[in-house]
Amino acid sequence: MTPGRPPARDMVWIPAGSFLMGSDHHYPEEAPAHRVAVAGFWIDRAPVTNAQFRKFVKATGHVTVAEQPADPAAYPGALPELLAPASIVFVPPPGPIGTGDPYRWWQYLPGACWRHPEGPGSSIKARDHHPVVHVAHADAAAYAAWAGKQLPAEAEWEWAARGGQAEGEFAWGDELHPGGRPMANTFQGDFPHHNSLLDGWERTSPVGAFPPNGYGLLDMIGNVWEWTDDWYGSHAATADQPGGCCREASIDPASQHGSLPRKVVKGGSFLCAPSYCRRYRPAARMAQGIDTSTCHMGFRCLVRS
Repeated sequence: MTPGRPPARDMVWIPAGSFLMGSDHHYPEEAPAHRVAVAGFWIDRAPVTNAQFRKFVKATGHVTVAEQPADPAAYPGALPELLAPASIVFVPPPGPIGTGDPYRWWQYLPGACWRHPEGPGSSIKARDHHPVVHVAHADAAAYAAWAGKQLPAEAEWEWAARGGQAEGEFAWGDELHPGGRPMANTFQGDFPHHNSLLDGWERTSPVGAFPPNGYGLLDMIGNVWEWTDDWYGSHAATADQPGGCCREASIDPASQHGSLPRKVVKGGSFLCAPSYCRRYRPAARMAQGIDTSTCHMGFRCLVRS
């Protein structure tokens, strides 16, 4: 039963329930599947858009992490050019290169930010209703606080993404393209060099371009990855610790994030492909350094009852 009126426009009530979180059948970080109980909450119907984020920036003067020079003390030994305001952008290679080295299609571009998603010279003109990207965790948290909301916990996000389905590999069932119809903005073709654009979009798509899930939520799968507020840890280590473990335990010096604490991100993006990244599923998860922003990373907010 919905507890009265939504706390803000375009929020959807997600009822309390319990479910098997994670999966034992895909990537190792999703295992083990374990039962989790979730209280009811309100969640944004769609990811935060460029228009919404612009309103926040205009009201607060917020400057995103990608628009600020990095602190040399936090990155000892870094080349000066790597400390300039910048963010990470997908740049498809001209031809087949295999999928073994992500650094061959990711570039750290000075000037890339939410206003310039593909770097200098690009803009968000005509993209008001696309999800905002190039937001680090602190940027998403600042927006949520300004809006009187919070970022979701991983379990809350996954429960909402499932749309009321207890079973099913995807948010809509067990078939990626039922009847040949794309149900989310993902990558089709030969990753990373050739996107066939079967779904009609090369990068982000406007919210509402694909069908909602069973709760009426848009883009819970594909389009952009979404920040949660949980520190990253293995399900085996944190299954009995709602909210993840802790900042220190989220650090993995062997990862590409080095000594940076990491949060859980969910949902996959327009760059997830069957041949490379099958993370366009509710159970899928990834670790993201808290200072890292990319051209396929966004967020949505919630309000707990």
